[in-house]
Amino acid sequence: MIEVSLFLAEGFEEIEASTPICYLRHTGIGLQTVSVTGNRMVKGAHGMPVVADVLFEDADFSTTQLLILPGGVPGAENLSAHDGLNHLVKDFLEKGKGVAAICAGPMVLGKQGLLKGRRIVCYPGFESYMEGAEVNANQSSVVDDNLITANGPASAMLFSYNITKMLRGEAVAREMANGMMVNYF
Repeated sequence: MIEVSLFLAEGFEEIEASTPICYLRHTGIGLQTVSVTGNRMVKGAHGMPVVADVLFEDADFSTTQLLILPGGVPGAENLSAHDGLNHLVKDFLEKGKGVAAICAGPMVLGKQGLLKGRRIVCYPGFESYMEGAEVNANQSSVVDDNLITANGPASAMLFSYNITKMLRGEAVAREMANGMMVNYF
């Protein structure tokens, strides 16, 4: 069963996609990678190619509980330009389902006005896209109800931990962190 869909656009930040993929799949959480490019092969911001599991237009989101939006430039900008993804993100938030965005990824929500009154973090310099949000610049990752945000590549592990905690609880998230030798949060 697919519980999480992680979206890939040209120019995504590789560590912000690969860390949640590894962390969540290690915990047994069903995750699909979804290309919004029309091609399954998607190149990251630093040229690393990734083969997505499925194209957006072929994806089934019926069992998905949480969407992940990696950052990166121009990755996050390319995600925010995809109408189908914009509608899906809005629908998920309105239904109380989970959305997780890291680095520049929260711009996908901010450009739609979906962050008003929400506590978030983002990559420094992207605050102008976060209209109406309370940006907590002194935190690495923030959980605000069904929304998880993180500030950048170095926070990818904590971001993944918070996603796992939301979906499986603290004990499972901590067990995975311990198994991966994460001892810094």
